[in-house]
Amino acid sequence: MAMFFGESRYIEYKREVPKDSLKYMKSVVAFANGDGGQIIFGVEDNTEKVIGVPAETLFQTMDALTNAVTDSCEPMIIPNIMVREIDEKQIIIMEIMPGMERPYFIKSKGMINGTYIRTAGTTRPADQVILQELILEGRNKFFDQEPVWHGMVADYEIDALCRQLYEIALKNAKTAEQRQAVKRVTKNTLLSWGVLAERQHMVLPTNAYSMLTNTNGLPPLIQCAVFKTENRAIFVDRREITGTVQEQIEKALQYVLEKINMGARFHGIYREDVYELPPDSLRELIANAVVHRSYLEPAPIQIALFANRLEITSPGGLMRGVTVAKMKEGFSKIRNRALASAFAYMNIIEQWGSGIPRIMHECQKYGLPELEIIDLDGDMRVNLYRCTKAKTDQKTDQKTDQKTESNPILTDNEAAIWQILLQKPSCTQKEMAGILRWKPGKIKYHIRNLQAKGRIIRVGSHRKGYWQLVQPEK
Repeated sequence: MAMFFGESRYIEYKREVPKDSLKYMKSVVAFANGDGGQIIFGVEDNTEKVIGVPAETLFQTMDALTNAVTDSCEPMIIPNIMVREIDEKQIIIMEIMPGMERPYFIKSKGMINGTYIRTAGTTRPADQVILQELILEGRNKFFDQEPVWHGMVADYEIDALCRQLYEIALKNAKTAEQRQAVKRVTKNTLLSWGVLAERQHMVLPTNAYSMLTNTNGLPPLIQCAVFKTENRAIFVDRREITGTVQEQIEKALQYVLEKINMGARFHGIYREDVYELPPDSLRELIANAVVHRSYLEPAPIQIALFANRLEITSPGGLMRGVTVAKMKEGFSKIRNRALASAFAYMNIIEQWGSGIPRIMHECQKYGLPELEIIDLDGDMRVNLYRCTKAKTDQKTDQKTDQKTESNPILTDNEAAIWQILLQKPSCTQKEMAGILRWKPGKIKYHIRNLQAKGRIIRVGSHRKGYWQLVQPEK
């Protein structure tokens, strides 16, 4: 009976207990630095065949494993070791819990060379960036709340930032109640968020302050690009977005909105523009990439528009305890706490953890494929797939394959003009162009089509006349 299913992020197999403890100690510290895991002794790693551990030395082996782990790791790791019988053979399961005093490393190799992490089903050395992140986690610190010791900040600069955050919060408020709930921020507010830090009777800027003001070399830029097909073979356009983090979000959003298709729907005589992808979801996905990325990584966020999808890639993998499945259920863990507080205040992001489920629901309402979240082991990628069946024409906004309920034989553009004339037969072409936000030439073109179809007749002069509407035959 199959009991095992291959090595993974949380499982490692050993045919026997190696004499050289270093061969499994790397995985011990890797599990402690991650989400925990198990090393199973007595099972072949390639075939998952149960070999077993010799019964006569079973308890001696368990004691030796415990001593090796507690003696070899810093800070101390205490494993949970148990025995399980399968097919009348005993295997040893050594369980390592996720540690709280990171980074964990092998004493004999030192912190820099002896720290390991788990990636998929393999153990690898932690690079400098990951080591820094582990150190911050072990101190319960966040990169964005770390003070910039060489930076100086004056009271007038703090006041200017407070005013800017307040204005953005009011601008992004969607309801009167939300606007009323916006309170002015002060220096003390910024201190409580970690945007400012108080050290040795001095008020210092933090990395979050630098990102909110575009100072001290922060934040990194966002790279945006458009590709003609579903891969990166044919490049169409590129833009690098700079500025403060709040400016980058808006600029990146506007770039995407410029490049995606737009259609229209009409409510009476009024036209409503409709993007092929939901703008609120786009803004939140970009904001999530900015607030949850690892700023220890210098690489930029990349936003790429392909023929079939929008792809947002941000540096920094999933945080400990976070999985893609949990994210889709509303689980959230904050990597940059000061930025998250500022973004929530500015109404850029909403309640914690609700973003991904809300975006998935909005995509469903739009008729789009399910949002795709990919853990790239060091980067995070979100794919928002475009509706490839849409018939939207970007140049004319014309949907000739759809018919309006009020007039099934007219195109949408003709029906829009028809609705205007139904309400106001004397409406001029100039007035129609203003209502529909079309060029005069486009109005004239569709007026001629309506006349050719026999649906409208001009009565009187061009200046003082009106349009007589001809109802279709039933």
